[in-house]
Amino acid sequence: MTPFIAEILGSAILILLGNGTVANVVLSKTKGNSSGWIVITIGWGLAVFAAVFMVGPISGAHINPAVTLGLAMAGSFAWELVPGYIAAQFIGTFLGAILVWLHYHPHFASTKDKSDKLAVFCTAPAIRSTWWNLVSEVIGTFVLVLGVLHISAPEVGLGALDALPVGLLVLVIGIALGGTTGYAINPARDLGPRIAHAVLPIAGKGGSDWSYAWVPVVGPVLGGLAAAGLYGILG
Repeated sequence: MTPFIAEILGSAILILLGNGTVANVVLSKTKGNSSGWIVITIGWGLAVFAAVFMVGPISGAHINPAVTLGLAMAGSFAWELVPGYIAAQFIGTFLGAILVWLHYHPHFASTKDKSDKLAVFCTAPAIRSTWWNLVSEVIGTFVLVLGVLHISAPEVGLGALDALPVGLLVLVIGIALGGTTGYAINPARDLGPRIAHAVLPIAGKGGSDWSYAWVPVVGPVLGGLAAAGLYGILG
């Protein structure tokens, strides 16, 4: 398996399990309906763990453009590989979102709330305030990428077990910082599935909230680059 295919697979697994958790919590008539935010944060942490564990030995399991850019800026990843990795991440997240839709197809039909259907695919702020929503995404991604840079350093790296601390890092970000915007902290995680929501024939869906869509893209990129800059200074 090539790194490009591995990034597609890892990104698809991330969304299948992460957005699948959201679907289980918010869609009608699922066995996990209304199980709450803690279930979502645990699901996302474990989704990251699973994706990194599966494809980490092949591609490094960036599965996030902010991580790819942060690693490249920190000198830990070749810039010429960045476009291919990011393309694979967007392809994978789009495909993962389609799998979630297929898996929960009857539940989308039975769910009346359009915002709940959209929440399965992408994030939305609890309080809509563009500047502060952007700040939240910057801070959350800063913590993620700074942690990933430390975990992946040669003197710290745990090989395949890198997946566990990364998953725990995402878990605590969700619990501590995720309540403002839904912690996209990953441009592909948000935009790929948002595009899927826009094009799929989802029963009774509303709009895809494109006016907000740039925030979970720009915020994570800025946060990732800021983390790489600080990591370089500290290193």
